[in-house]
Amino acid sequence: MKKLVASLLILLSVSLLGNVAQAQASQKAAIEKLIFAYRDALNAADANKVVPLYTSDGVLLANAAPTAAGSDQVKGTYQYVFENFKYTLEFSIAEIVVSGNYAFARSTSKGSFVIKSSNQTVPDENRELFVFEKVKGEWKIARYMYNKAK
Repeated sequence: MKKLVASLLILLSVSLLGNVAQAQASQKAAIEKLIFAYRDALNAADANKVVPLYTSDGVLLANAAPTAAGSDQVKGTYQYVFENFKYTLEFSIAEIVVSGNYAFARSTSKGSFVIKSSNQTVPDENRELFVFEKVKGEWKIARYMYNKAK
């Protein structure tokens, strides 16, 4: 009887661990999808697609720019950027770590941007840190910071 109970406990534990690993993989996949939705909105130069990816109190810490906090400031920053620059970037995700309703990801982006006033194309390479929060069952960008990789 003891062997049967021990065997059942082991099977239950393995099953639970498998479910936890599957849930973690699902959360990471959702966050990866969010990062690529951000990339697509950035490359489309569409602030109206970027802002909904953030939490309502989201914070953007852009390289060499003032901190933008909250939806209005975040939208204003992206509108300014998109009026002046056109991006073509690809993102590579280095890691995603999930803990409850929060997660973070490290990534790099590489490509170029066009300065609209001069039509000059400039190579661009950044490293990014995303902090995510799950809001009403959906992952959102809570904090986003990037700086030049070189």
